[in-house]
Amino acid sequence: MPNITVEGPAIQDLDKKRAMVKAMTDAATQAYGLPREVIVVLIKENPPENVGVGGTLVADRK
Repeated sequence: MPNITVEGPAIQDLDKKRAMVKAMTDAATQAYGLPREVIVVLIKENPPENVGVGGTLVADRK
Protein backbone atom coordinates (compact mmCIF):
# COMPACT_ATOMS: atom_id res chain seq x y z
CA MET A 1 0.00 0.00 0.00
CA PRO A 2 1.62 3.29 -1.11
CA ASN A 3 2.10 5.99 1.53
CA ILE A 4 2.54 9.63 0.56
CA THR A 5 3.90 12.00 3.21
CA VAL A 6 3.76 15.77 2.75
CA GLU A 7 5.66 18.04 5.13
CA GLY A 8 5.21 21.78 5.10
CA PRO A 9 3.52 24.75 6.69
CA ALA A 10 0.03 24.38 8.09
CA ILE A 11 -2.87 24.67 5.67
CA GLN A 12 -5.71 26.37 7.51
CA ASP A 13 -8.35 25.88 4.82
CA LEU A 14 -9.79 22.37 5.15
CA ASP A 15 -11.11 22.46 1.56
CA LYS A 16 -7.55 23.06 0.30
CA LYS A 17 -6.35 20.05 2.31
CA ARG A 18 -9.12 17.93 0.83
CA ALA A 19 -8.17 19.04 -2.68
CA MET A 20 -4.48 18.29 -2.09
CA VAL A 21 -5.21 14.82 -0.71
CA LYS A 22 -7.53 14.08 -3.65
CA ALA A 23 -4.96 15.25 -6.22
CA MET A 24 -2.18 13.18 -4.66
CA THR A 25 -4.42 10.14 -4.40
CA ASP A 26 -5.45 10.53 -8.05
CA ALA A 27 -1.80 10.79 -9.16
CA ALA A 28 -0.75 7.74 -7.12
CA THR A 29 -3.72 5.75 -8.40
CA GLN A 30 -2.67 6.46 -11.98
CA ALA A 31 1.01 5.76 -11.34
CA TYR A 32 0.52 2.50 -9.45
CA GLY A 33 -2.66 1.29 -11.10
CA LEU A 34 -4.12 0.55 -7.67
CA PRO A 35 -7.54 1.35 -6.23
CA ARG A 36 -7.96 4.62 -4.34
CA GLU A 37 -8.75 2.78 -1.11
CA VAL A 38 -5.15 1.59 -0.66
CA ILE A 39 -3.47 5.01 -1.10
CA VAL A 40 -2.55 6.72 2.20
CA VAL A 41 -1.72 10.45 2.35
CA LEU A 42 -0.24 11.81 5.58
CA ILE A 43 0.08 15.57 6.11
CA LYS A 44 2.71 16.70 8.61
CA GLU A 45 2.34 20.38 9.38
CA ASN A 46 5.34 22.26 10.71
CA PRO A 47 4.94 25.62 12.43
CA PRO A 48 7.33 28.34 11.19
CA GLU A 49 9.17 28.40 14.52
CA ASN A 50 10.19 24.76 13.94
CA VAL A 51 11.63 25.21 10.43
CA GLY A 52 14.94 26.80 9.46
CA VAL A 53 16.02 27.85 5.96
CA GLY A 54 19.49 29.17 5.27
CA GLY A 55 20.34 29.24 8.96
CA THR A 56 17.31 31.33 9.93
CA LEU A 57 13.98 30.29 11.39
CA VAL A 58 11.12 30.82 8.98
CA ALA A 59 9.31 32.63 11.80
CA ASP A 60 12.10 35.22 11.80
CA ARG A 61 12.05 35.77 8.03
CA LYS A 62 8.73 37.60 7.93
